[in-house]
Amino acid sequence: MVSDDPIGDAVALIEGGRAPDAAALLQALLDANRGGLLARLTLVRALLAAGDVASALEAARDAVALNPQVAQAVIALGDALLAAGLLPVAIAEFQRALRLDPDSDEARRKLGLAWLEAGEADKALAQFESLDDVAELVARAQAMRTQPRSDAGYVRHLFDQFSADYDQRMRGQLRYRAPEILRELADLVMPGARGLTVLDLGCGTGFAAQAFVDRASAIDGIDLSPAMIAKARARGLYRDLAVADIETALTQGGTDYDLVIAADTLVYLGDLAATFAGVARRLRPGGFFLFTVESGSDDFALGPKRRWRHSEAYLRKLAADSGLDVSGIVACAPRSEANAPVEGLAVALAKMS
Repeated sequence: MVSDDPIGDAVALIEGGRAPDAAALLQALLDANRGGLLARLTLVRALLAAGDVASALEAARDAVALNPQVAQAVIALGDALLAAGLLPVAIAEFQRALRLDPDSDEARRKLGLAWLEAGEADKALAQFESLDDVAELVARAQAMRTQPRSDAGYVRHLFDQFSADYDQRMRGQLRYRAPEILRELADLVMPGARGLTVLDLGCGTGFAAQAFVDRASAIDGIDLSPAMIAKARARGLYRDLAVADIETALTQGGTDYDLVIAADTLVYLGDLAATFAGVARRLRPGGFFLFTVESGSDDFALGPKRRWRHSEAYLRKLAADSGLDVSGIVACAPRSEANAPVEGLAVALAKMS
């Protein structure tokens, strides 16, 4: 006997932990030309609950193609894109849903949550301010604004967006040469060293691996951005690549390294104590930590481009606290902004025992 409420039946199946059965029921309904927009939206929900993100994305795109001016269909597409890890595109769809229906609290809440995942606290708060029952979300956003580092979601979102033209932008417009600066520093403090096991923190698309490949027997890389990791993998220079936060990754066990490098990476971290301690744990005796920072007068302070600046005195203190010796600190310009060199420091720290 055919139910008089197949969509209600599907919802009950989803809520009862039988999402695949719900998806099958709804797909059969649509195949028989007996379902409309609500059936399609519920199908997206069922597929997401079943963990079939690819099919959910396809179903959501079908729903939008058939109902391009319906905010609920666009919200469903945003949900599927978010589940697929496509955060920038998901944000654009939630924004489109709000343009279609400016009074949609659901679209506004989901846009705020997406901005929160992207580490954009102010943009999230702008969405939450007109909503009820979001005190916990507001508290999360406000805490994000005061943390002593750039939010991991912000960094991931930023570099996922920049990944397509990152190499051209960095080498051309920004005159980026932090990896080459670190290579020159390595030649000074560890001349002739070869066969090194290297860890590249914030590896991006792999510029630093290119600079050190002739010194290394193996190079591993860590970066927050999956899109940047994909570009780095295509270079074929890394032994292993991981999508991870460097503070977290350094606390985990694993390979010890002869050399850890961080080219223009620490500018996204304010308080560097955890990073220095983590590097010290992962360096072999006699190993080196080479990195660039942007120069500042305070221990650490956020600059106008949302990049952290650090003082030489602070770096020296942290090195001593972490059991690392200062082998060299030189002034440098890791990159340019508005055609002007950015004042920075290139630092070499050594683990002597």
